[in-house]
Amino acid sequence: MNAPVYIVDGLRTPFLKARNQPGPFAASDLATIAGSALLARQPFLPAQLDEVILGCASPSPDEVNIGRVVALRMGCGRKVPGWTVMRNCASGMQALDSAIANIQAGRSQLVLAGGVDALSRAPLLFSDAMVRWLSGWYAAKGVGQRARLLARFRPAMLAPVIGIMKGLTDPVVGQLMGQTAENLAYRFGISRDDMDAFAARSHQRVAAARDAGHFDGELTPLIEDDGTLHRFDDGVRDDSSAEGLAKLKPFFDRRYGRVTAGNSSQITDGAAWLVLASEAAVKRFALTPRGRISDSQWAGLAPEQMGLGPVHAATPILERHSLGINDLDAWEINEAFAAQVLACLRAWADDAYCRDELGLAEALGRLDESRLNVDGGAIAQGHPVGASGARIVLHLLQVLERTGGRRGIAAICIGGGQGGAMLVERP
Repeated sequence: MNAPVYIVDGLRTPFLKARNQPGPFAASDLATIAGSALLARQPFLPAQLDEVILGCASPSPDEVNIGRVVALRMGCGRKVPGWTVMRNCASGMQALDSAIANIQAGRSQLVLAGGVDALSRAPLLFSDAMVRWLSGWYAAKGVGQRARLLARFRPAMLAPVIGIMKGLTDPVVGQLMGQTAENLAYRFGISRDDMDAFAARSHQRVAAARDAGHFDGELTPLIEDDGTLHRFDDGVRDDSSAEGLAKLKPFFDRRYGRVTAGNSSQITDGAAWLVLASEAAVKRFALTPRGRISDSQWAGLAPEQMGLGPVHAATPILERHSLGINDLDAWEINEAFAAQVLACLRAWADDAYCRDELGLAEALGRLDESRLNVDGGAIAQGHPVGASGARIVLHLLQVLERTGGRRGIAAICIGGGQGGAMLVERP
């Protein structure tokens, strides 16, 4: 990655918590609102983009290539290609990496890349038994065949299949993502108290950052048709405490588990975008870069241990740049689960893990948690799967700018047993 790829600007919507019904905005609405606001403050026209790349893990059936849908809705015109990428939780980060690849290959100079999901609108599905029955019903000829089909119908066949539960279940190992977090809690001896304390801190940090205006530069408001205004992430609980979270029951392993809804990320709707540019585009449009993505890495690991993905993706970046774990000014690790982030910290500090799983001579060390997710994370803000990878890169840049930091890493775990990481540097 020798040719520089600059971050010119970025913007996201507030993340809206799913509340057991379809949210007020479709995924394309969220991406269009954030993207239009971002493009409106640029010195170039939307039609001067070379391409639009959007990560989305759960597009609706009428927005399958949502990247193209949104590009057209934002006024980029017919000639600007728009396309969609999917790498589960890192779809937004994959969009950035795809933009980097095209810029460095010379195919693009100026790219709008990001991610979106409206998980509140994940579909309810018919069971296979109901689909087969309906197929027979539509193919039936005559009253006799339909009468026999009616006799075989059972009301239980109408029970819906919850689409998001299927999407959050690993098809290879048959475990929900929360069950993989339970695996890590057991492996590293992470207690329920540890998880709840981490989750409460996430809410406290987000609330403090919100009140201090630390999110103002990265948020554009959402307004519903009835005038309801959303200025901030609405899943944040200002009164969250470890004592309060301790009252919640385990969700994924109800008998022996430690992972609850309170120490897990929230099911959420939201979008995040970044404008990426080559050096030539910076000069052509007289842009002022805010930073650059100077390295990225993808890694694979066992699906049932997927939460350790940030360790496997970020470590090679540290090695390539001769960096220690605390040589970075800031870290953003997506908080899929409290257990998952805590497991990453313990893995880096464990000689045996670093030696056996990462091929290192010894442990990398203990990450200074005062540099980690300083403004909280997805446990409080939510995890719209397609958007989170772009959000953590954008917010990492915000943190570096605010604190005067020079460089940091954004890292994310990925369902299916993968990890992604990006090194962000300020000019």
